[in-house]
Amino acid sequence: MARRRKDGAGTPAGHGHGGIPGDNVDVNASPTFSVMAFMRQFPANRFRLFLAAGLVTVAGCSTQPLARPQARSVPPRAAVDGALTATERAIAAAVDARNADGLALLERLVNINSGTMNFAGVREVGRMLGIELDNLGFETRWVDGAPFGRAGHLVAERTGTGPRILLIGHLDTVFEPSSPFQKFERVSDTTARGPGIIDMKGGDVIIVQALKALRAAGVLDSMSITAVFTGDEEDSGNPTSLARAALIDAAKRSQFAIGFEDGSGDPKTAVVSRRGSGSWVLTSTGTPAHSSQIFRSDIGAGAIFEVARVLQEFREQLSTQEFLTFNPGFAIGGSNIRMDTTEPGGTAHGKSNIVAKTMHVTGDIRTISPRQLESVKASMRAIVARPLPQTRSEIVFDDGYPPLAPSDGNRRLLAIYDAASRQLGFGPVVPVDPMRAGAADVSFTAAHISSAMDGIGLSGWDGHTDKETADLRKFPSQTKRAAILLYRISNGAGK
Repeated sequence: MARRRKDGAGTPAGHGHGGIPGDNVDVNASPTFSVMAFMRQFPANRFRLFLAAGLVTVAGCSTQPLARPQARSVPPRAAVDGALTATERAIAAAVDARNADGLALLERLVNINSGTMNFAGVREVGRMLGIELDNLGFETRWVDGAPFGRAGHLVAERTGTGPRILLIGHLDTVFEPSSPFQKFERVSDTTARGPGIIDMKGGDVIIVQALKALRAAGVLDSMSITAVFTGDEEDSGNPTSLARAALIDAAKRSQFAIGFEDGSGDPKTAVVSRRGSGSWVLTSTGTPAHSSQIFRSDIGAGAIFEVARVLQEFREQLSTQEFLTFNPGFAIGGSNIRMDTTEPGGTAHGKSNIVAKTMHVTGDIRTISPRQLESVKASMRAIVARPLPQTRSEIVFDDGYPPLAPSDGNRRLLAIYDAASRQLGFGPVVPVDPMRAGAADVSFTAAHISSAMDGIGLSGWDGHTDKETADLRKFPSQTKRAAILLYRISNGAGK
């Protein structure tokens, strides 16, 4: 799952609203067919600000939501009732027959280092998946990543008579060649550890294995599918408009989008809503002078007090919005500062008896919908526009990963998946709390597709760490649920 340079852009799948839960969408709607309400209560506000007269560090804030307003509910009906059909039973049997082959492919992929900046490794993982898809009758192509400073993306496509379904995976991991965590390791009969095994090479292989089962059951040829495997999900290239052009183009031509991230790591859940992840930079300036003259009418409060004012007003006015979080993660100030142009950080000089001239703060912002994002940005700009005497502030935003707002179409897609899971004997599937769903590529489809879902890849735990572990018992069950979801969508479910 994505991290920003950004987890500036992303957090774990584990990682507030006053009146903007989504774009004309009810975030509280609960499909009568088992899809439960999204939210619980979250920890209380926390905010710390440490000040020194010449040099400052700021720690973050987190939020507590207001009580939800009452809103309309539009419960989607279950897409399919009753038992599995004969074709669906054949699909499930084909998954079981190929499970060992799928695990062997997963091991080979995990053993290839494909940290985002290891371009050769990313391309090799793409090459191997491309061979699998070529053999399934897809037309594959490699999108060169040179224009956005990354390895590139694998795109595969086939056309049948059904609605076009976009499948989303990614080739890269957070583990570069310098990491000591490099190889697939079987921990037990039911678990395996390895770099990217759940985030998200396991999901990539589930895509391949589901398509193989559909072909074995004789139904793949009638399906219209585009698969996009990005090579820079963990650390997106720049500009984003180029780095995600292939994915957005595929979304514009599709009716459904399904991402195969590991989600919350719990196979009883799926993601129908993700918060977006962007960033902001606040710069404040003041009038340098001897500290004995601070607050004089012609000297004013200085840059550090001005930043303290802005951050405190952000917290007071915005921290109760549901699904909103914003965090000032880095701050530097004093008489003179110099920002590092190659990585986050910088240097500062100042003294306790000098009124600070400049202060610079960088932070992130996460929202549930484009509407909420624009509203919060407007509020932040209004706060910044009211500086203390003899100071000036400005704020600049980078929207980064867009949100995947909750929608009726997303919930209908989950209802189809939930029905398939129950009929396969794997139990119900409910939505992941959006506060626990980090940024991911599926969100780039939201502006173009009304039905999207994510988090149905390989389950496990400790993603993005050297203990990243997959629950191999879930490999066939996740593949079966995905395959039958694709089959039912292709045959008219979800409309």
